Amino acid sequence: MKYQSQKVALAYFAVAMALFAVQILMGVIMGYVYLYPNFLAEIVPFNTLRMLHTNSLIVWLITGFFGITYYLIPEEAERELTSVPLAYLQLAILVIGTAGAVLTYLFDLFHGNPFLGKQGREFIEQPVWVQVGIVVAALIFLYNVTTTVLRGRKTAVANVLLLGLWGIALFFLFAFYNPANLAVDKMFWWWIVHLWVEGVWELVMAAVLAFLMLKITGVDREVVEKWIYGLAALALFTGILGTGHHYYWIGTPAYWQWIGSIFSAMEVLPFFAMVLFVFSMVWKGRREHPNQAALLWSLGTAVLAFFGAGVWGFLHTLAPVNYYTHGTQVTMSHGHLAFYGAYVSLNLAFITYAMPKLLGREPFNQVLNMIAFWTVSAGMTFMTFALTFAGIVQTHLQRVRGEAFMDVQDELTLFYWLREGAGLVVLLGVGLYLYAVFVPRQREVIARAPAE
Repeated sequence: MKYQSQKVALAYFAVAMALFAVQILMGVIMGYVYLYPNFLAEIVPFNTLRMLHTNSLIVWLITGFFGITYYLIPEEAERELTSVPLAYLQLAILVIGTAGAVLTYLFDLFHGNPFLGKQGREFIEQPVWVQVGIVVAALIFLYNVTTTVLRGRKTAVANVLLLGLWGIALFFLFAFYNPANLAVDKMFWWWIVHLWVEGVWELVMAAVLAFLMLKITGVDREVVEKWIYGLAALALFTGILGTGHHYYWIGTPAYWQWIGSIFSAMEVLPFFAMVLFVFSMVWKGRREHPNQAALLWSLGTAVLAFFGAGVWGFLHTLAPVNYYTHGTQVTMSHGHLAFYGAYVSLNLAFITYAMPKLLGREPFNQVLNMIAFWTVSAGMTFMTFALTFAGIVQTHLQRVRGEAFMDVQDELTLFYWLREGAGLVVLLGVGLYLYAVFVPRQREVIARAPAE
């Protein structure tokens, strides 16, 4: 670690990993509710569990991005952060807002109050006061990192990363626009949800992978910069108009079926390009980096993102196919593998790389970390296949043959058991990862004991 202000990232990673554990636990509980619907129904209804699961996912990924940026920017800009206290203030605001949102969800506080109560809009259910806090935290963050870059060295990695981060903040402002017309609401709602995960988040992904490749493989920066601008352009070109695949059935003009189908089908290209980028960098570098676990997670990020976000997204993105599969378990299979491959794995790859440096150790528990990668990835892949087959059966029975929704759900019980088993494997793998990253090996504790 070259700069003292990079230590800020440690606090962000700790909060992110705590929320990660909560998110996975909520997912396992939800999987059990699919099998036994009355489980916890009187204490925590399913809709509340789902809010906790999805919101904790988004919050911990964003918190991870903040931590990654606070670690990455000083090295790219070759100077300390503008303000370390502001970075900690930002984290405090995020933690308070997260706690407030969770309490509001669990106890349905201030029901019906447009400012203090939950809004009921998927992924942006947060009370308005929490959303205001998020904007304040984002402004602090953007000021901190942007001024750091402006006063220091400018690189392609930092430029693309800042473009993605500014995009995240600007598109979130649509959370405050809540029109009475449901079709209009959903049209602009996707400007947050889609243009985050299939737009500006991909810029963050490209920048972070580029930084990891620079550090792990030792490849020349000029080579990386040629790739990163191409990846960013491809992601924006396909992702922006690819928003149209969400406009098929919400009351928008029919031409969105053509626009959405064509450009959404092309969204597989930036993810395939990322696979080519990462593997070509590793091949060109031919460098034996001591942190092989970080390299494994980086390679896994590119491959799993290509299959989850690219291939599984393509499977049901064309309008004639989506007409039947929309809202079925096919969507769930794509969503789980896409988020895990593209953004969960990205955060875990960077944390695997940065934590030994933040804690002043050589890479430790690497074998256990690699076992965690294969465990979580195997569990998530198996879950994806189980949900895919469940979605195919559901589509045929419900959308083609016209059977009742709940009758079809009974027919999917086997697949839900398989999904629950896969979820337990993922939970085990996450536990192994957290232990491998945060707990030092015994011999390291003994080695430090005399000095302490």
